[in-house]
Amino acid sequence: MKVLLIDDHALFRVGLEGLLDRRGITVVAAVGEPQQGPALVIEHQPDVVLLDLRMPELSGIQLLQELTREHPDLPVVMLTTSSDEQDLAECLRNGARGYLLKDMEPDELVVALRDIVAGKTIVAAELTGVLANLVKHGSTSERREQLAPFNELTPREMEILCHLSEGQSNKVIARNLNISDGTVKLHVKAILRKLNVHSRVEAAVMAVEKGLCGKGPNKPFE
Repeated sequence: MKVLLIDDHALFRVGLEGLLDRRGITVVAAVGEPQQGPALVIEHQPDVVLLDLRMPELSGIQLLQELTREHPDLPVVMLTTSSDEQDLAECLRNGARGYLLKDMEPDELVVALRDIVAGKTIVAAELTGVLANLVKHGSTSERREQLAPFNELTPREMEILCHLSEGQSNKVIARNLNISDGTVKLHVKAILRKLNVHSRVEAAVMAVEKGLCGKGPNKPFE
């Protein structure tokens, strides 16, 4: 197996190159300047690229995008210290075939690289829970974006929206909250305007879909 290593930390490059060499893996080049990546891929035709995430001048994400665009069949693996959900989501979304952590055992890294070259996508075992959450609910930023309109609602409007999601009429809501029908009507109008919908049914469906009233996992962000 031929590996191209791109990481701006010299000591890490030297150490990893030695570890891989002792396990029968050839590091065709180990460089700290990500700008060299595209030319080195063409020159050495590696089986896999090991890429750091955060580097000066050109980020790992930018180089990942370029390599996957120019060489779609070449496995690019992020090798990083970051266990951040957003980093994981962005790397996988941009075509990374692996997301591994730098503190993993060398033999585990070798196994992961062989699996990736064989066609699998591998994520560090410590991040399987994060990955499962991403698959199920999307990234934190995506959830924030989806819930953004609801954050415009006042606590009282949110309370009334939850009553709407239960199919209650204005009169029933007024009785439950000990306010007038007219006040409920004004709140409902404000809810529809803020959510940019035309009916109370649409607003209720949105609330249920997002699980905002105890019927799902998502809650409005502060």
